[in-house]
Amino acid sequence: MSDTKALNVSIGSIEDMGARFIAAWHRAEAGELVDETHITFPDLPTLLAALTPKRLALLRQVRRNEVRSVRSLATLLKRDYRNVHQDVDALTKLGLIEKTPSAVRAPFAKVDASFTL
Repeated sequence: MSDTKALNVSIGSIEDMGARFIAAWHRAEAGELVDETHITFPDLPTLLAALTPKRLALLRQVRRNEVRSVRSLATLLKRDYRNVHQDVDALTKLGLIEKTPSAVRAPFAKVDASFTL
């Protein structure tokens, strides 16, 4: 895929998200192109529950290969269809997967995750 856009994943509060939004707004007002996507989790356990190793493997598979359906993805991953379907639904809700009637795709080439200790 030619799309090289990155997704920024972080841990933070509503206030952190608001500050990031205001900063982006000011940059846009100043004429700067603001093209960024963020997902913020309230804490590390929530982030790790959402981005499990199996879900990350699923994302890599979808990103690197043309996947026409959840069933074909389950076959590629050698995983139970129902579990893959649940993972695809969860990742779709987060915006990490896009599903159409003819394809399942991962629009982000890179996921940048950071958190403060």
